[in-house]
Amino acid sequence: MAAADNEKPHAVFIPFPAQSHMKGLMKLAKLLHHKGFFITFVNTEFNQNRFIKTTGPDSLSALPDFQFKTIPDGLPPSDPDVTQDVALLCGSIRWNFLTMFRNLLKELNDRSANSENPPVTCIVGDGVMPFTITAAQELGIPVAVFWTFPAYARQQTNEYLETEIDWIPGMKNIRLKDLPTFFRTTDALNDDIFNLAMESAHKALEATACAIQTFDALEPDVLDALSSMFSHVYTIGPLQLLLNNVKDEEKDELDSLGYSLWKEELGCLQWLDSKEPESVVYVNFGSVTVMSQQQLRDEIQVRVRDLMGGEKGKRMKKKAMEWKELGEKATGPHGSSSFNLEKLVNVLLSKS
Repeated sequence: MAAADNEKPHAVFIPFPAQSHMKGLMKLAKLLHHKGFFITFVNTEFNQNRFIKTTGPDSLSALPDFQFKTIPDGLPPSDPDVTQDVALLCGSIRWNFLTMFRNLLKELNDRSANSENPPVTCIVGDGVMPFTITAAQELGIPVAVFWTFPAYARQQTNEYLETEIDWIPGMKNIRLKDLPTFFRTTDALNDDIFNLAMESAHKALEATACAIQTFDALEPDVLDALSSMFSHVYTIGPLQLLLNNVKDEEKDELDSLGYSLWKEELGCLQWLDSKEPESVVYVNFGSVTVMSQQQLRDEIQVRVRDLMGGEKGKRMKKKAMEWKELGEKATGPHGSSSFNLEKLVNVLLSKS
């Protein structure tokens, strides 16, 4: 490594080991790489093997100053093509990941003595990986937590589920059923998913910065409430629109790094290109949802009826177009998300 490269700021990224979290952190890592950072992206060994299987080994070295490292996940072997058990992952994150992450950071800093990479200068951890804050505090470097989901989900934590609640700042007309299932439990003492969520929320108060995949105009009341609790809250979404603003020659390099843990079927893009504008309903169930064929058909049938006919569908399409325009404005040259990304960069460049 050249001497100038060894002086670059070095950001270590570590996502929660699931598809959507990896994708969100990867997009932010690409943006910081574009801003001049050396990037180390940390996957679990399990997901790194899946990543190589779908994208090929060459994809891991597609960008200069962008390297991949792994840590064990502490779980027994499982089907290499299936998302791991979320509850088991959360338990391992709570009890095992800090030690393994410490060891990796030490390895990276030892390598910097031989100019193999710059010394680690900051950490960007998933919002549900609270051990990253502890590790950064031990090294005395800045740490940002990145919430890959909107602020609405970050702020939330049968007939009973229809009960309205009024104790979440910035959120109105919320029922218990609207809360993410991760925040519901009847066994709080032994529920690793619930406890990891709670620990993440409390530990985030100690982070140097909190970045969220949203934009100011989308959920202002919730963001105002969050800003009153956390210092340095930065809305930096939609990340894909920020990436689209990168110059073409640099964007080609960034695009060479894929996201998917599954082999992508690009034939669907040709099918989409054959359809009229605003004629396709996109439904995303996430990477951990399991549904029968009948459940899937029933759900799609309901959504098609909602969106393709009646006043409700018209209102939803109108609102979607409004949000699209607001998102484009937020990520424009003078938009709030573009401005906040620069502020986040400056925080990560500062001394803790």
